[in-house]
Amino acid sequence: MPIDRRRRALALGALSAPALLLRAAPARAQETTLRLHHFLPAVSNVHRFFLQPWAQKVQSESGGKLRIQIFPAMQLGGAPPQLFDQARDGVADIIWTLPGNTPGRFPRIEVFELPFVAHKKAIVNCKAVQEFAGKHLREEFKEVHPLCVWAHGEGLIHARKEVRTMDDLRGLKLRFPSRLNGEALRALGAAPVGMPVPQVPEAVSQGVIDGAVVPWEVVPSLRLHEMLKFHTEVPGSPTLYTTTFILAMNKAKYEGLPDDARKVLDANSGMVAAEMAAKPWDEQGPVVEQMAKRRGNQVTVITEEEKARWVRATQPVVEQWQAGTRERGFDGSALLAEARALVAKHGQGFS
Repeated sequence: MPIDRRRRALALGALSAPALLLRAAPARAQETTLRLHHFLPAVSNVHRFFLQPWAQKVQSESGGKLRIQIFPAMQLGGAPPQLFDQARDGVADIIWTLPGNTPGRFPRIEVFELPFVAHKKAIVNCKAVQEFAGKHLREEFKEVHPLCVWAHGEGLIHARKEVRTMDDLRGLKLRFPSRLNGEALRALGAAPVGMPVPQVPEAVSQGVIDGAVVPWEVVPSLRLHEMLKFHTEVPGSPTLYTTTFILAMNKAKYEGLPDDARKVLDANSGMVAAEMAAKPWDEQGPVVEQMAKRRGNQVTVITEEEKARWVRATQPVVEQWQAGTRERGFDGSALLAEARALVAKHGQGFS
């Protein structure tokens, strides 16, 4: 090629390159990656069977424009009780946490954590809590943008010794997840010990606690079925306790999303996400229970008569919470009645 023609070609190429970059830039600018931070390891059932599928669904429905990168096991730093504030302050874009990690800060959602309010099935509790949240928890969670609020299914007692009655609970050091769970255990005669769930394995191995109350779903990630040989269930519904959760997003990050990305996120929030959140507990819980039985562990279901004793023994916890809500300026009795009605509504057709 003659020199003058080659120079003209190079010059045209140089002029066209910025134009190509400008045309490509808007497509790249529309791609957003959100960081999701939580407290359990990547092997946990919630990570594998809820958070990952949910993130993949959002990415697929956004055509790859909205990606969610998950950081398990507090990989972005801090401790589990700090997760809510990490979403508020933008340390993480999205977090999964327990409101009960900061006792007393979110008093209205505690109504579902009262003893013998929750259903045995997670799908019932997830739907009930999410519906309740839409009506009653906007002020409580105003510092963030809630994507989903829910609760797990039945919680069990996992211990070094068999628990069949309240007498067996006397003095037993049991880890509890939130304030009202601890008060219920104390009313039953146990010695409750509060700590974030990732600390449970070390506390059990060192003899700091004799066991823990957690649902079946989380047992494998903590290796509790290897460390503790006795598991106690409460028959039927309502069950002894549940714990509530929130998937929350930084408000500025949410509001700054492109409209099409925000629409996809909205379509996968609320009740849609709550129903997805139920799966690790309702689908994986029975799998974990069978895993424990195959190891030779003992699963005990207390009698209906004993359950009635537990309900009576924990009634003062309910009454004290109701009295405390009046001091905080809201009607806890009305919220309790509504929570029970929602559990009954969404529990139709479930045993």
